[in-house]
Amino acid sequence: MIKNDHHVLKVRNLNVKVKSDQGMLPLVQGLQFELKRGKVLGLVGESGSGKTMTCMSILQLLDRKTTCIEGSIQLQGRELNGLKAEDMRTIRGREIGYIMQNPMNAFSPVFTIGNQFIETIRTHTELTKRQAFELAVASMETVHLPKPSELMRRYPFQLSGGMLQRVMIAISMCLRPSVVIADEPTTALDVTNQLQVLKELDRLRLESDSAILLISHDLGVIAELADEVAVMHKGRIVEKADVFQLFDHPQHEYTKKLLQARPTLPIHEQAREFAL
Repeated sequence: MIKNDHHVLKVRNLNVKVKSDQGMLPLVQGLQFELKRGKVLGLVGESGSGKTMTCMSILQLLDRKTTCIEGSIQLQGRELNGLKAEDMRTIRGREIGYIMQNPMNAFSPVFTIGNQFIETIRTHTELTKRQAFELAVASMETVHLPKPSELMRRYPFQLSGGMLQRVMIAISMCLRPSVVIADEPTTALDVTNQLQVLKELDRLRLESDSAILLISHDLGVIAELADEVAVMHKGRIVEKADVFQLFDHPQHEYTKKLLQARPTLPIHEQAREFAL
C-alpha cells in the first residue's frame, strides 16, 4: 500500500451551511482536494463562489453558532474539523500560515510592527524576546524589506501596502508552517508589488517546502505560481487539473467562460494600426 505522506492537507466531502430565515443554506458543497508538500494549489472562481469560505473552514474561523461545517479536514493526519478553539490557536500561525487579502486589516494600528511580529513568534515558541526580535529581523530580510530593524519600530500606517504584505508573508513563513493559505494576496497591490510578492512566496515555498493554497480570482497570478488549479462555482469544485492542462484544455463550460473573460490586448490590431 502506497503512503500519501506528501499530502500535507486533505479535505474530504467538506460542506458548509449557514443559518438563515429559510433554514440552513449551503455555501460550500462536497469539496475534495489535497495539498502536496512544496506545491501550490490555486483555487479560482468568481466572487461568491465559496473560495474564502473554504479558507475560513480550514482555519476553523467560522462562527459555530451560525455555521455548520461537515466533512474532514486533516492536517498531516490530524483532524481539524471540530477541534477545540485553544488547540486550533496553537495550529494557526505555527502549522498553518495565513496571508490575508488586505494587509492593513492584518495589523493592529496601535502597536508597532515589531511588537506584533514578536508576539506572534513567542506565542508559538519558547524563544526569548531578544531571540524573537532577531528571528523577525532575519525573516524580514528574506523578503527583501529594507532596514528591517528600523521597520520593527514603525506602525502599520507608516508602511506602504506592498511593504505590509511582505511583512505579513515574513510573519506567516518565519516558523516554517507546513501549509500557507494565501487569500487574494496581491489584490490590494500595484503590478510591481504583485510581482515581488509572488516571487517571495515562490522562493519561500521552495526553501521551506511548504504547501500553499493560493486563493485568487486573478488568473494571471494563478498561472504564475500554481502547480494545480481547482475551479469553484456556486460552492462546488467543477474542475481540477494541472495548471497547463487547465489553461490549454479546459473541460468544464464554466472554466471555459472564466478563461474567456480574461482581459486581452489586441496586439495584432494595434500593430496594424501603427503600421498604417
